Amino acid sequence: MSVKPYKGFEPKWVKEPAPSDSYRSIFRWGDPNFVKYPKESLYKMMKEIFHLTDDDFKQYDRDIGFDKVELNIPSKMDKKHIDEFKKIVGEDNVSTSDYDRLSVAYGKTGYDCLRMRQKRFDSLPDVVLYPSESSEIERIVDYCVKNKIPLYVYGGGSSVTMGVEPVKGGVSLDMRKNFNKVICFNETDQTITVQAGMSGPKLEETLNDAVKLFNAKRAYTCGHFPQSFEYSSVGGWVVTRGAGQNSTYYGKIEDIVLSQKYATPIGTISTTKYPREATGPNLNQIMMGSEGAFGVLTEVTLRVFRFMPKNRKRFSYIFKTWDKAMAAAREMMQCECGFSSVFRLSDQEETSLMLRLYNVDETPLNKLLNVFGYKDMERCLFLGFTDGEKGYSKNVAKNIRKIAKKYGGMSLTGYVCKSWEKGRFNDPYLRDTLLDFGVMTDTMECSVNWSNMEQVHLDVRKVCKQLPNTIVTTHMSHCYPQGANLYFIFITKMSDADEFKKYHSSILDAIQKSGAAMSHHHGIGKMFGPWLEGYLGRNEFGVFKALKNYFDPEYLMNPGGTIGLDVKEEDKKFLRDDIK
Repeated sequence: MSVKPYKGFEPKWVKEPAPSDSYRSIFRWGDPNFVKYPKESLYKMMKEIFHLTDDDFKQYDRDIGFDKVELNIPSKMDKKHIDEFKKIVGEDNVSTSDYDRLSVAYGKTGYDCLRMRQKRFDSLPDVVLYPSESSEIERIVDYCVKNKIPLYVYGGGSSVTMGVEPVKGGVSLDMRKNFNKVICFNETDQTITVQAGMSGPKLEETLNDAVKLFNAKRAYTCGHFPQSFEYSSVGGWVVTRGAGQNSTYYGKIEDIVLSQKYATPIGTISTTKYPREATGPNLNQIMMGSEGAFGVLTEVTLRVFRFMPKNRKRFSYIFKTWDKAMAAAREMMQCECGFSSVFRLSDQEETSLMLRLYNVDETPLNKLLNVFGYKDMERCLFLGFTDGEKGYSKNVAKNIRKIAKKYGGMSLTGYVCKSWEKGRFNDPYLRDTLLDFGVMTDTMECSVNWSNMEQVHLDVRKVCKQLPNTIVTTHMSHCYPQGANLYFIFITKMSDADEFKKYHSSILDAIQKSGAAMSHHHGIGKMFGPWLEGYLGRNEFGVFKALKNYFDPEYLMNPGGTIGLDVKEEDKKFLRDDIK
């Protein structure tokens, strides 16, 4: 990436690509040729907060993972099983190599990154398979069930909840290589059906090129753009109930999915494809969020939308306080004038960081903000853009402007939003750069109502701040007339996996005790599993158990605590059941 040259000392950032057979090529985020590191003003701010000096950044005192992957942990899979898998997917699509097994062992939470850097391998599959057709996955599931072999699925690998970790070994299906094809495009219904391993960029490129590829009348978009967009899969979005940065207009993935197909231990499960039904509990919604615990998602039919980026209206406003900003955001969502596509409001601490990250601190605007009473660590940044038909998009932006002005918001034009867009998918690259020097960045998020938002914000930040010298930023980025998500980012000095797990657990405790939903869009995985029954209630969680026992009574599908299903009683974190 392009960053202005440092005037003073510049740390020894790792700017060269990691060797393709190295540990770093697995644990670092994204494109091996892309690097992102802090500009000089951010570097100086971090030094001050973390009480560090230039000497701390002159050399590495920890492993940065450039050495070749060599595990010396042999596969435990019986050769007869491997031979059978080769018959199903072909010899070239079966691997027991060290690199391939490690590449699907962990996700991208800080706990995963630190364990990888410490060469701590708590979980490894015994064999990795690369299926190309749904029929192959159906045969693999059937074989694993008959032979009592645990089965896991690796989509894009961006899980931050230990969702893909093969804690009991067995088989991991890597969907990236072959399982990424378009099955059907239907312009009349405005739908597309794809294999679950389809990546975000490939799906969006396909829809944008619909005129050329499908002889369509116009270009289309899926409207689903999580921050992990470049390295996440459609299947991952669906099974975790994910959300994209444009979800305030397009909806979360459960609003976009029309139908699904699963390979389960009891056979193939296909949901119907109608936009609305009154035919009992909705099977589509029952299967979404199951995170592979009921079976393997193979095919998904998605709603698609007309692609009209020329109608986009960008905006950004600054408010004097978090209270004023929250009140404005609530009215924007409740005024029934339509919703913007991106709708992002940062609290005081995140605003301070954002204005530096997106270079506002280097413009004359920064001085003007203080002159007009928008003070650092009090002011709050709101930005976004509208999508849709030209008149609709313009009208939504007009009403946002009117409401922002009513609550004392000052327009920063579309400049800040454009700066945010440039980095919206590559900010995760910063984590690897900082973690080389023991500075950890990670995220947590939860769902709240407008009525309890401020209390949850205070309660969770208080626990995050119990770790000294920690940056804790918060924003809402997925909003509704009844509430929003709160997304917490913490940056702290930390390089030990167990220390991270303890800190992370304390934040989950705080979210649960605050009364917020445990997750808005990251899912539950195995990491959040111990908290889920306490959040839902014992009777309510029993529905999940009943479904698991129906689909997978042997507990072979993504076992090891996924959505709390086989968590030991003594490891569960209770709250609501304690007062029932």
